[in-house]
Amino acid sequence: MGRLCFSCGAVLGVLAVALLVAPGEALNCTSQKFTNKEVYPNCTDLPHLTANLHWSFNVSNSSLSVAFVAPPAKPGGWVAWAINPTKTGMAGAQALVAFKSNGTVTIQTFDIKSYNFSQSGLKLSYEVWDLSAEESGGTIKIFGKWKLPAKTEKVNQVWQVGPGLSPLGYPMVHAFEAENLAAKAVLQLVGQAAAISPASEPNASAPGPNGSAPGSNGSAPASGAPRGRGELGVGISMAVFMILGSLIA
Repeated sequence: MGRLCFSCGAVLGVLAVALLVAPGEALNCTSQKFTNKEVYPNCTDLPHLTANLHWSFNVSNSSLSVAFVAPPAKPGGWVAWAINPTKTGMAGAQALVAFKSNGTVTIQTFDIKSYNFSQSGLKLSYEVWDLSAEESGGTIKIFGKWKLPAKTEKVNQVWQVGPGLSPLGYPMVHAFEAENLAAKAVLQLVGQAAAISPASEPNASAPGPNGSAPGSNGSAPASGAPRGRGELGVGISMAVFMILGSLIA
C-alpha cells in the first residue's frame, strides 16, 4: 500500500511538471493559429526573445507575407519585426512596430535612422500593406505584406521587444542583454524553405537614451531551428507511461 501511494504521488508530480511545461509548448510556431485567415506555409521558432515567424513568399511578384509573434518585454510593451535592406542590425531597418495605445493594439511603420524614434521617419523604403496587430495570450502578433525588389532571394531580418512607451508616445529603448543584441538573422526566401541563418558577427554598441528606437548593432551567431520543446514533451510523456506501468505491475 505504501508503494502504491508513493507511485501515485510520483504520477501526480510528473503530471504537474507536464502542466507547467504545456504553456511553453504553445509557443511552438506549428501550434499557433491566427484570425486573419492567411496561410503561412513556413514557420520557425526564432532563436531569441521567444519569438516566432510565419511567412510565405510569392516568387512571381516578390511579395512577402509575414506574421510575427512575440511577448513584449513587459505588459504594455512593444514588439517589432524589420527588414534591413543594407545591413544586419536595426540601424537602417524598415520596421513594423506594434504596441498598445489607449487600450488598443496599434501598428506603426518606422524607418529607423537612429536610436531615437522621434528622429526616425514613418515612410518605409518598401511598399507594405494589410498591416494589422493583435494581442492574445501574453503575446503581440504583427501581420503585414511586403513588396520586395525583383529577384530577391533572402533578406536581413531583425526583431526586438521593449518595455513600453515614452511620455511622448514613442517606443522606449529595449534592454541590451545578449538575447536582444542577438535578435537578427538572414531569412532565406528562395531555395531553402523557412531557412534562418546567423547574421554577421557582432559589433560593439552602446545603449541609446530612453524613448529611443528599438535597435541593436550586434549579434551572436544563432540558429533558427526549434530548440527542443518537442523532445521535452515526449520525454515527460514517456516518464508518465513508465510510472503508470509500474502501478499496473
